[in-house]
Amino acid sequence: MHIWGHFSTITKHRNMVMRLCFKIGLYRQGLLHDLSKYSFTEFWRGCRYFQGNRSPNNYEREVTGVSLSWLHHKGRNKHHFEYWLDYDKNNPGGVVGMIMPRRYISEMFCDRVAACRVYEKGGYRDFSAAEFYYKGLGRYLMNQKTRHELSFLLEMLSVKGEWETLSYIKNEYLKDTSIPEDYEECEDLEAFRVRLSELLQQEARRSGV
Repeated sequence: MHIWGHFSTITKHRNMVMRLCFKIGLYRQGLLHDLSKYSFTEFWRGCRYFQGNRSPNNYEREVTGVSLSWLHHKGRNKHHFEYWLDYDKNNPGGVVGMIMPRRYISEMFCDRVAACRVYEKGGYRDFSAAEFYYKGLGRYLMNQKTRHELSFLLEMLSVKGEWETLSYIKNEYLKDTSIPEDYEECEDLEAFRVRLSELLQQEARRSGV
């Protein structure tokens, strides 16, 4: 059991998300973020399967075949797209993602940035969260509109940096500004890396670097 290690990790993550949420004006969501991780159901499993460099939910899933901590967590936290999965009325037996409100997409953005910062430590870069996103197959379960908007925010972070992206979320995205019509999500991680390289070169030329 790694009680202190797990407690320190989830608290560091929560505090980081809280600060990011505060910067975009989501004060209540920042204060309430991930409180279920301190519940008995989630906390003791987190201590038992703690590794320090990735989510204990992944290790619990590998060991037991299912993460009961994750099932508990995703059903209580609206910033996870899995919370918004429902039966597909057009496909009997299927499951489909519902559209997430922008305030929860914004919290999800903050959550992903903070998670990468905590687990990658000194190796974190502005593109870390986007790369993690493109590595995960779970994104295909997201509602298309939700996926489109999250990928846009993560790409902006990769190119423009944290300060400018948070400013955009607070002053435009959360005020229902439309995502640029010409934006298209990359097909996979390799395509994202190619686009990122091109966009960073454009930024460098624009800045005269």
